[in-house]
Amino acid sequence: MKSKKKAYLFAMVPFLALCILFEIIPVIYTVIRGFMPEGGALGFTLDNFTYIFTTMLYKKAITNSLMISILSSLIGIIVAFIGAKAVHDGVGKLSQTFMSILNMVSNFSGVPLAFAYIIMLGNIGVMTMVGKNYGIEVLANFPLYSVWGLLMIYVYFQIPLATLLLIPAFESIRNEWKEAVALLGGNKMTFWKKVGIPVLLPSILGTFSVLFANALAAYASAYALLMNNVTLLPIRLSEQFVGDIQQRPEFGSAIAVVMMVFMVIAIVIQDKVTPKQGGKR
Repeated sequence: MKSKKKAYLFAMVPFLALCILFEIIPVIYTVIRGFMPEGGALGFTLDNFTYIFTTMLYKKAITNSLMISILSSLIGIIVAFIGAKAVHDGVGKLSQTFMSILNMVSNFSGVPLAFAYIIMLGNIGVMTMVGKNYGIEVLANFPLYSVWGLLMIYVYFQIPLATLLLIPAFESIRNEWKEAVALLGGNKMTFWKKVGIPVLLPSILGTFSVLFANALAAYASAYALLMNNVTLLPIRLSEQFVGDIQQRPEFGSAIAVVMMVFMVIAIVIQDKVTPKQGGKR
């Protein structure tokens, strides 16, 4: 038995080494550098964070990032719930086809996704020209190059991810529960309100946390579509390390710490509102 445990521990060494080298150490270094004065001087300062929360540019970046992350996560959860329920209730080739399409579109994101939206809904996009030719104002004046256009792109890649995360959770829904509710005089709405959603709530909240973190850190689609025309935390973060004029790694680390704090807050809120089961969350 001990030899098996040693074998497991030995097999975990490479993964632990990668985790320490590429995750734990960089996070610790980023947090420490975020509290250091700019210019590489040693010391402790809160000036970087004060500048972030008092400058309009970065306050707007925080507002935009949180708004897009929360709204895209909520919309993604709602649509994904319907899709995951359809997969759970469905049988046969239709369900398999849906899963195949879902796996395919879940990998379509980043620059290719932004480019596809530009082709379809850009200033001279296919749908935009159709809208102009046939007088469809919604298509002719679609605000793709704005925060709301960016929100639509985020929703696109949030839905497949949320659906894939929620599908296994529906396996916990038993047919006996539906039959029990029906015998007590309840309908489908009663079942989902009183039984189904409460059972799935931990998975729904966990999926929401994943979607929030995914949207908050998304960079490629936003930059490919709008570049610096909209202020978001990931874009403002990248500027501090790849700027042509001046690089500010300490200030960029402070922005990264702010993003980490928002993600931790989302996880803590999820843990607090998740109902306890058997004395544990």
